[in-house]
Amino acid sequence: MIRRTIYLARHGETPWNKEGRWQGHTDVALNEEGRLQAHALGRALVARGIVRAHASDLLRARETGEIIATLLGLPPLATDPGLRERGFGVFEGLTREESEARFPEAWALYKAGAGDSPPGGEPREEVVARMRASVQALAQALRARHPEAGAALAISHGGAMRLLVKSITGELPPPLENGAIFRLDLDGAEFVHVERLPQP
Repeated sequence: MIRRTIYLARHGETPWNKEGRWQGHTDVALNEEGRLQAHALGRALVARGIVRAHASDLLRARETGEIIATLLGLPPLATDPGLRERGFGVFEGLTREESEARFPEAWALYKAGAGDSPPGGEPREEVVARMRASVQALAQALRARHPEAGAALAISHGGAMRLLVKSITGELPPPLENGAIFRLDLDGAEFVHVERLPQP
């Protein structure tokens, strides 16, 4: 079976990124810097053989994906809620300092890495399951529609991307910059290679 490559990238900057606020499922648009980052990411991907692009259905990812799809001359962007950020429940809209002040017990559990989600948040294992399913489905669609060659782009979010990478490699990457990108190679449904690419 021919291996397939998925380029998994984080969306561009938003005002809440700049302020250090948890976004989760909250729909926040890119700022001007984020749009510039999306253009830089697209330029970095020009020679990668990408034939289709998907994005989380959240606005910041959709806007990033639309900019890149236009720049690369791809078909219209497809959206996939499976690529969404992890839901952060009561922390959404707050900075880390505000989260700690308002929800000290929940914050302590979260920081301890005990696997607890913030109240109303999304468990890590559910994030991993949907992210893996979405990337695997994208690779399968790539094989069906482009049997000879071609890579795909998936625009997602920092927290969800880190959890997916950890599920494959066993190591949690450090927090990701806006525009961070990984190359994922799949043989069938199996992830056989993960590589962090240079920041655009």
